[in-house]
Amino acid sequence: MALDDTPALNSLGFAKPPSETRVVVAMSGGVDSSVVAAMLAEEGYDVVGVTLQLYDHGAALAKKGACCAGVDIHDARRVAEEMGFPHYVLDYENIFQDAVIDEFADSYLAGATPVPCIRCNERVKFKDLLETAKDLDADCMATGHYIQRVMGERGPELHSAADANRDQSYFLFSTTAEQLDYLRFPLGHLPSKDATRALAAKYGLAVADKPDSQDICFVPNGNYASVIEKLRPGAAEAGDIVDTDGNVLGHHNGVIHYTIGQRRGLGIGGLADPLYVVRLDVDKKHVIVGPKELLSTRTIPVREINWIGEGDLMDMKEREIAVRVRSTRPPRPAILRPLSATEAEVELLTPEEGVSPGQACVFYDPDSPRIFGGGWIWRGY
Repeated sequence: MALDDTPALNSLGFAKPPSETRVVVAMSGGVDSSVVAAMLAEEGYDVVGVTLQLYDHGAALAKKGACCAGVDIHDARRVAEEMGFPHYVLDYENIFQDAVIDEFADSYLAGATPVPCIRCNERVKFKDLLETAKDLDADCMATGHYIQRVMGERGPELHSAADANRDQSYFLFSTTAEQLDYLRFPLGHLPSKDATRALAAKYGLAVADKPDSQDICFVPNGNYASVIEKLRPGAAEAGDIVDTDGNVLGHHNGVIHYTIGQRRGLGIGGLADPLYVVRLDVDKKHVIVGPKELLSTRTIPVREINWIGEGDLMDMKEREIAVRVRSTRPPRPAILRPLSATEAEVELLTPEEGVSPGQACVFYDPDSPRIFGGGWIWRGY
């Protein structure tokens, strides 16, 4: 008799055959989540596909490049039919409106630069959908995100994707340790998006050549202002463009049309040096502009911190970490100084330009691909 009769772990980390392992796959209708579902189905797992209807896809049918629109629901259903597993569409419109869209509108009107995709992961996909997966008696939930779940000495850790160009860690920093225990990310180890598309072609999926979504799903063509005006009528009230001393340099047709760091479209000519939007004062309806050096930030107040690093956040007065303050920028060296279990001050060793309230500040291990969590940048008052 063998000394160890423990069954070998399957590819999802369970000590039982794939056929006895149920996995809910969050399917957006895009190539990434479709490949995950097809891959797991081919491996013999008990796959259940779930697609969320997050907003009125009747209006979305006329728009390209967004997830969870009507055509995407159709594509997800088609993949399920081709691969022979059940597929459900869940109406999450009210949840999405309350948890994501309303805050997006209010934050933008308050002069922040919100990142609704993070809130959607945090409050909808990894909360309500995850609970639905458990209600379906699934052993785990898999998504098409490009990020890695790595088993460490103290349990699962969150690591950046193998392909830095596809890494989505910035959008997943608020994943908790409990959620990470249940989640799986089968694409995180792939070297490139080409590898994903090659798998889609291998499985014969009709979405193999489908373009990636570029916009926030409820923001057509990236035009935030038009969406805000529909959500909050009267939001685009005119006001003044002023310098840092309050001198009026021009006029605008609504603070919602401007973002921190913006240079083009100010309508201010004849100046020797270019001006940038350095602050937005919603109460006074002022767009404050100044020279580029005023955009440099060294100290960042962060709150609503989700810490998934070693030990407790308050164990150390300060830590050397790396941080990312925008999804398009690489992590930079910083010092993290906790103020409470959910608040901290981050000191950037090299100042960053265009750091804006409403964006995320994501924490990384400076010596490995591990993500330590992160928080939300705010004004600090």
